[in-house]
Amino acid sequence: MTIDSRVARRQVRRKRVWLRVVGLLVAAVVVFGAGVALGLALDDRPVPGGTQTFVRTLEPLPQQSP
Repeated sequence: MTIDSRVARRQVRRKRVWLRVVGLLVAAVVVFGAGVALGLALDDRPVPGGTQTFVRTLEPLPQQSP
């Protein structure tokens, strides 16, 4: 094995390590963002058993002549 091939292998390993580190950081940011989005979505859900208001329009009764 020559010295050049050893140096080339080290450089490839270093690149692989950096790519792995960057990939893990990107994955961590994506997972964190998904967790924040899920937390916000769960926080915005409606509370069960809340008050409901119904509005009805009543039609007037016909007037009777005296």
